[in-house]
Order: sequence, then C-alpha cells, then structure tokens
Amino acid sequence: MKRISHFLTLALLANTLSYAANAATRPSDETDARQVVDKLFDGMRNGDSTAVRSVFTKQCTLTSISKNAADSTVVHKGTVDSFVKAVGTPHKDKWDERIYEVKVSIDGPMAVVWAPYKFYLGDKFSHCGVNVFNLIKTNTGWKINDITDTRRKDACP
Repeated sequence: MKRISHFLTLALLANTLSYAANAATRPSDETDARQVVDKLFDGMRNGDSTAVRSVFTKQCTLTSISKNAADSTVVHKGTVDSFVKAVGTPHKDKWDERIYEVKVSIDGPMAVVWAPYKFYLGDKFSHCGVNVFNLIKTNTGWKINDITDTRRKDACP
C-alpha cells in the first residue's frame, strides 16, 4: 500500500511540475491577443501591408468616432481592404500609433483589447483616442474582427 501511495504522490508531483513548466513557457491568451495588436502597429510603422492583412478576419469592420466643429458625433466606417492598401502605399511619414495602459479581457474564444493611443506622423503628433479591438480565437490564433476607435486632437494625456 505504501508503494502505491508513494507512486501516486510522485505521479501527482510530476504532473503538477509538468503543468507549471508548460504554463511558464506558453504565452497566455491575454499575451497572444496583445501580440496581434502589436503586430498590427508594427506593420503600420513598417508599411507592411502583408503583416497588417494577416491580423484581420475576413469580415472585420473598422469604425472611427470623432466630433466635428459643431460638436456633433461623426461616425466613419472603413474597410480592411482600403486600410491595408493605404498602409502598403508609400507615404512620406511613418505611421506610428503608440498604445499604453492596455487592458485585455478574455472569455473563451473572444478577447477585447482596450488601448488608449497617441498617433504620430513621423515625429509629429497627429491625434489621440482609444482603440477597442474585438478579437476571435481561430484555428490559426487570435484575429481582429472589429476595431472601433475615437479620434481627437485635444484633451490628449
């Protein structure tokens, strides 16, 4: 009976250590989802339309919300195709979107990434706001299924 008890204890310990080792070396879903967002911005900075295209689902939607001079809300809908084309078209200044205080929430195959940002054209500040990314976990990893962002030129932290 003692042998069985020792065997079970060793087996349980080995299993626990194996799980802990795998958990320590495998990125979490939160980290994986954040890496997809980072890949988008790295692609934008590098003008790499292939990298940018790779982070989106086929049905992804893009929505920007801003205020006009009359303080009315303006909603602009864009397409991934036009965005990817714009990223890949040579432009004078690097598109540098810098995110901070990023929050990632996961529920099964869905992730929401909330990311305040400051956008620069080259070294010149352009605008700021908040990005909200909705991601879906696919067979090939996390993909962005929707981006909604706010845009403003003032009241930026």
